[in-house]
Amino acid sequence: PIFAATKLVEEELGPHHIASDIGCHLFSIMPPFELGATTMGYGLGPASASAFNAPDAKRRSISFVGDGGFWHNGLTSSIGNAVFNKNDGVIVIVDNYYSAATGGQDILSSRADNRTKSTKHPITEAVKGMGAKWVRHVDRTYDVTKMRATLKEALTTPEKGPKVIVASSECMLNRQRRERPLLQKAIKGGERVVKPRFGVDEDVCTGDHACMRLSGCPSLSVKALDDPLRDDPVAHIDQSCVGCGNCGEVADAAILCPSFYRADTVHNPTGMERLADRMRKSVISWLQKHRDRRRIRFAGA
Repeated sequence: PIFAATKLVEEELGPHHIASDIGCHLFSIMPPFELGATTMGYGLGPASASAFNAPDAKRRSISFVGDGGFWHNGLTSSIGNAVFNKNDGVIVIVDNYYSAATGGQDILSSRADNRTKSTKHPITEAVKGMGAKWVRHVDRTYDVTKMRATLKEALTTPEKGPKVIVASSECMLNRQRRERPLLQKAIKGGERVVKPRFGVDEDVCTGDHACMRLSGCPSLSVKALDDPLRDDPVAHIDQSCVGCGNCGEVADAAILCPSFYRADTVHNPTGMERLADRMRKSVISWLQKHRDRRRIRFAGA
């Protein structure tokens, strides 16, 4: 969602120099985003962008650094350097609660309790303590509209000095590793569990694939239709979907076609839910039969 928001901002404001960093977020240099012109080292994304801190620059540079790289050396070499040199660029700190690239180890800003380590130290407080004045915290990066608005504000504000955005959302891989065993145990134990899934309405999808160019989700693919009137394959969400909602958020922020839908799968439903399901099926079955009878009647007229 962070890179989708960046692409949307660049569509509006034009291309910017983007300095990448070592970490999972470095995949942004690959399709479909292709964001990132330079990569120097772990925690050095904003430091490398200092070379573009020119007084006559038409556009501010954008640099990325992960929370692991931030605590490794980015707080001093990147944030401290930007404050000291009055860098006017935009720094995005990708806060996914772990050092995700190396296996999900806890770090200073991790949200989980740790019996042997000190966690829950906010990145925003460390950045402000280093002297940064313009600091914004996006506490849910999957809100692509909010993420885009914050990026645009940072790139257009008349305020000088480094603009720091802390973009927070838990690493989805780590979240699934943590939640999946708990959900499976609850389902086996007979507890009611609701699991969201997203899909694409094939009748609504136009097949232009704009959603895929802005999403980057590995579950979002294409599907050929057995329809002689439609040549282009439509977007398709496969069974690996974890229900994060990024596809729908991107489609909404970019004002794309309304073909995405959400469906909740209820495991171990209650008696009332089973009754409601039977009633819905009965009504839908009656409507379908009524529609078929009308078609036959009109065809014979």
